[in-house]
Amino acid sequence: YVCSTWGNNHFKTFDGDVYQFPGICEYNFASDCRESYKEFSVHIQRALNNNNHPEIQYILITIKDFTVYLRPKLAVVDGRIVKTPYYSSGMLIESNDIYTKVYAKLGLILIWNQEDALMVELDSKFNNHTCGLCGDYNGVPIYNEFISGVASYNSITYGNLQKISKPNARCEDPDETQALPSCNGHRNECERLLTSSAFADCRLRLNLEMYIQACMQDKCACNGKEDSFCLCSTISEYSRQCSHAGGRPGEWRTQYFC
Repeated sequence: YVCSTWGNNHFKTFDGDVYQFPGICEYNFASDCRESYKEFSVHIQRALNNNNHPEIQYILITIKDFTVYLRPKLAVVDGRIVKTPYYSSGMLIESNDIYTKVYAKLGLILIWNQEDALMVELDSKFNNHTCGLCGDYNGVPIYNEFISGVASYNSITYGNLQKISKPNARCEDPDETQALPSCNGHRNECERLLTSSAFADCRLRLNLEMYIQACMQDKCACNGKEDSFCLCSTISEYSRQCSHAGGRPGEWRTQYFC
């Protein structure tokens, strides 16, 4: 099971909920939340890059007693910069120009494209034991993430609850009263892009509607300034998730598109 975040602040939980959360603090992305001994945690922090697009600045991972700090093209383990591939008891860090990957024997794989997109895959032994932006991994969408007892949260309230409080951090919580715009005018275009013949092998493997909605939100947020981040980040994610699910996406990038 995979939790991911990509592009314009989209998140997909282990249980399959997709939501947007534009926070720029440090957040608990996915952690083992059993009371006694936590086997792992993954924190992330986003910020806007020079083109005003959200990118993941760093990822902070703890695995048993190790601390791993990742930035693009940089890996720091327990405070020391390490060369990759780096192997240490039960953990492997690999990186190239495109991806950083961390494999942990306890049942975690993390893949980051060193920009906007992060994917974490967890062993099913963590079912019902996780917390963070990725949810509780109990197999049931919505419950415990966006509905808790009688209260129901919107995605921004939920995201703000995952903030890691750091005494000197200066970052504003996103406003919970902001409604996201309706983006229905973009449905046809997004549907056309995501059902192109290149993705024929993906349709039965993934929930297409989820990605159409994310693509529509991207188009809205672009406000007509259509650079490749706007158009391509959700399609890239659809392609990655398809490969991950055993599908074989065709060549969808062209010299004019993405």
